[in-house]
Amino acid sequence: MHYSASRVKQDYGATGVLYDHGSVYEGLSKIPDKRKARGKIYGLETIMMIIVLAKLSGEDKPSGIAEWGKYHGDEIVRLMQLKKSRMPSLNTYRRMLADKVCQAEVERMVGTYNQQGAHGDVYSLDGKAVRGMRKKEEQGSDYLLSVYDVKQWKVLAQVEVGRKENEISKAPKVLKGVEISQKVVTADALHTQKALSAQIVRQGADYVFPVKENQLSLYKNIQQLFAPEYPKAGFGKIQTDFLTVEKVGKGHGRLEKRVLTTSEMLNSYSTWPGLAQVYRLERQFQWWRSGHCYRTSCEVEFGITSLSRQKITPERLLDFRREHWGIETGLHYRRDVTFKEDATRMTIGDTGKVMASINNLVIALIHQANFQNAAQARRWFAAHLPEAFALLTTPFS
Repeated sequence: MHYSASRVKQDYGATGVLYDHGSVYEGLSKIPDKRKARGKIYGLETIMMIIVLAKLSGEDKPSGIAEWGKYHGDEIVRLMQLKKSRMPSLNTYRRMLADKVCQAEVERMVGTYNQQGAHGDVYSLDGKAVRGMRKKEEQGSDYLLSVYDVKQWKVLAQVEVGRKENEISKAPKVLKGVEISQKVVTADALHTQKALSAQIVRQGADYVFPVKENQLSLYKNIQQLFAPEYPKAGFGKIQTDFLTVEKVGKGHGRLEKRVLTTSEMLNSYSTWPGLAQVYRLERQFQWWRSGHCYRTSCEVEFGITSLSRQKITPERLLDFRREHWGIETGLHYRRDVTFKEDATRMTIGDTGKVMASINNLVIALIHQANFQNAAQARRWFAAHLPEAFALLTTPFS
């Protein structure tokens, strides 16, 4: 399997591994080692490489990673050119993940690596609860806020926010660490904030945000704009500039109809930064079984965007809004279901946060290797360790 179209500058690691500049191996080798030199048997990059390789091969818990390393010891020694044949113990992995590796440095390394290579048009901003870190006596879970490249499966930046409501204050920080120029930033209604909208426009990007009652004045203005007209006798209908698009999709026994209507009529008096259009999105759902519709539902969403009609059609705006949910299906679902992030108890030190960063890295690596199914990819890499190792020693193409 080929990962890089052109060769780049190469170097040798501490154990003699030949790697490309810009590779995962190089990034791991630059993470500071907080351990004392005395009694240190394995280099930090060696332990972290084994963890990432085990993750690629389907292991999620520290115990599983330790066992995987033990059973693949001969291959690991050969690939990494190690002098010792004995693999690190379970306690070594636990200590490393809990407090011997700097979580912020791991996250920075993942973000730097993922910002290489190709990028899509839509960056989704959303938080995820890390339930595997929650201790029994704690009431709620901590959240991690991520900027996610929907098309390329890349988490470009991630910050710890504590509780869900802290996402508002942390969002500007996480976006500052990402090159978003010429991109479209999407988010849920929590992030529909004037300060964040202004920052996105200053950074040369555009936004598509839903609007709810947390921005009550704006919400009521959009709601009133798209409200049905009931003109009095003798009076004509008010002239509007509405543009409407309709799309129908079906799958898994469900029929979905989406109708998007846009308008520029609020632009002249709204003070919202960068506002170019507002929209009304209606979703109608029908669930079918044996040729009969047994359930229906309807949802209406209002929203705003800085994309003008000169930049975007209603059809593309509808696609952008739909693509936002890629962060749920492409990132959060994979981390929770495929990588069992929430089900794995990681309450000691920074273990949960470090493993979340590694999960983000592995998801991007799987897409880099041209797989569309993460579970299938992990089974394949479990049977092809040399190819997994090659993936970690070459940069994004």
